[in-house]
Amino acid sequence: MVSVNNLSVFLGGKDLFDNVSFMIDKKDRIGLVGKNGAGKSTMLKLIMGLLPPSGGNVSMQKGVTIGYLPQEMKHNNEARIINEVESANSKITVIEETLADINHQLETRTDYESDSYMQLIEDLNDLNEQFNLHGGFNMRENIEKFLIGLGFESKDFERKMSEFSGGWKMRVELCKILLEQPDVLLLDEPTNHLDIESIQWLEDFLKNYNGAIILISHDRAFLDFVTNRTIEINAGKIYDYKFSYSKYKVIREEELVIQKAAAKNQEKYIKETEELINKFRAKKNKAAFAQSLIKKLDKLDVVEVDEVDNGSLNFRFQPAPRSGKFAAKFEGLTKEYPEKTILNNADLMINAKDRISLIGKNGVGKSTIIKLLVGEEQYQQGELEIGHNISIGYFAQDEAEKLDGNKTIFETIDDIATGDMRAKVRNILGSFLFSGEDQDKKVKVLSGGEKTRLALCKLLLEPHNFLVLDEPTNHLDIASKNVLKDALMKFDGTLLVVSHDRDFLDMLTNRIFEIKNQQVSVHHEDVASFLKRKKKESIALFENTTKKKSTEKKVEKKGEENKLSYEEQKELKRLENKVQKLEKDIEKLEAQIKEYDLAMASLDYSDEEKANAIIEEYKTLKNSLSEKESDWEKVVELLS
Repeated sequence: MVSVNNLSVFLGGKDLFDNVSFMIDKKDRIGLVGKNGAGKSTMLKLIMGLLPPSGGNVSMQKGVTIGYLPQEMKHNNEARIINEVESANSKITVIEETLADINHQLETRTDYESDSYMQLIEDLNDLNEQFNLHGGFNMRENIEKFLIGLGFESKDFERKMSEFSGGWKMRVELCKILLEQPDVLLLDEPTNHLDIESIQWLEDFLKNYNGAIILISHDRAFLDFVTNRTIEINAGKIYDYKFSYSKYKVIREEELVIQKAAAKNQEKYIKETEELINKFRAKKNKAAFAQSLIKKLDKLDVVEVDEVDNGSLNFRFQPAPRSGKFAAKFEGLTKEYPEKTILNNADLMINAKDRISLIGKNGVGKSTIIKLLVGEEQYQQGELEIGHNISIGYFAQDEAEKLDGNKTIFETIDDIATGDMRAKVRNILGSFLFSGEDQDKKVKVLSGGEKTRLALCKLLLEPHNFLVLDEPTNHLDIASKNVLKDALMKFDGTLLVVSHDRDFLDMLTNRIFEIKNQQVSVHHEDVASFLKRKKKESIALFENTTKKKSTEKKVEKKGEENKLSYEEQKELKRLENKVQKLEKDIEKLEAQIKEYDLAMASLDYSDEEKANAIIEEYKTLKNSLSEKESDWEKVVELLS
């Protein structure tokens, strides 16, 4: 559908792309990957025709439609959410306007027998078919489904765009593009402003999308779920593989190993051959042999090893100073804003050495809890206590944006470094890929990923024993995220992190604080297990109502038809009783688990034996609930 032909781009004194070509076919799910600054976003802009290439061209089949979601864009702030999304489907809008005009004519005209009147009726029928074909009759339903999937609530639909943050506005723009269902979707970091639940919804949608997709993402889990092809941009060239990201990485590493081995063997062969030539070329009886070896070398195809930009972060956090038994605790804490309550009489205990993922939908208060911990927000009632000798290292969600754009990279760090660290500033910056003349660049010319690296660099200037990180991976490429994760894995203090990147969180934390209904519940499991369970619960909750209604209708219908035998009626009654019993058991288990959630928020881990016993009881209840829900689904399936 789309063809990139011998594309070259010369920017900033270097070749960003050098004669690259590839095709985008229907059903392609392409992950466009590469380090920050490799040219991924530029490639999408070239495909959209927003930038001119230095050489080559982009061509596409006639009639192909493209939807493009950039990282930054202007928004219609005065429009209401629902109206803004409705405006996206221009085909529907045109058809609606034409239908309204035809209906008006049919109501006002009286020449019922004329050819033009009959033509209006034919046009009306044709347009109604087109309206249906483009989803016009289901448009409102689809809009609501998309908006809810992306995290909005029904009460948000009539609110103005200006009432929402930039991240929520980007969700509206994404919704508009998905509603149009173009032949090709170009998505530049679509998960940047989504919470985990919305990312999972988007994954499912894109997995079943009917057109082609080319997306930029630094979320490995998202890439692996959605894509079936990977195009890497590296050192001005592209490498195209028919695999999702993780498999591509394995194949690519194997290729480079083979290339290096082949180049080494060839180098050895050339050296040995040249030695033979030098040995025999002066001898008359061997001169012809030497000439044949020279010709053989001239014809030799030199094995080239792909040029790879292997520059990567290289750092570790300073050892954590000793602290007391706990890092922080909330007791009966209430935090309210004029428009909403975040916490209502909530209890929370963060013990020393805890490694915690703070999870919840966007807007429930993750960043607020972090700001309470670091003293940037005040609470209305209750107590918040920071533990003995606790030193907090804080990375805010907007940390990169808070940097002074008029300072140089070196000045940014040197101005806040103290003591012995003053002498290490250049080395520290070098470990964050800012070396040599780069350190004299102004912050305002840096990319989003470079600003994030610089902001993270500040955490190394003094030792901390409690790291509080709010979306630290935004704008970091996959390689940089892996280095950050490795450094955090080796960090020997307390860690509290907010992130929507599941691959980054995997194995990094071992406890989950979930914010829901103005409370914080504690889950003693890894992120992968938690999300798998939550997704299953969400699906079951959605299906339960549908299945119950379906069961009731079928039982009612069978009763009306009165065609069931005595044994069939007996079996039906048995299954109905079992469903009722299972529902009571599930309700009871859910109530017990809720009690444990509240108790574990303030669990005393100093008594390790008692704490472990309670955790095991909690896990047993969770497993029992999962089994009961599975049994319920099986019985309902039999009833249906």
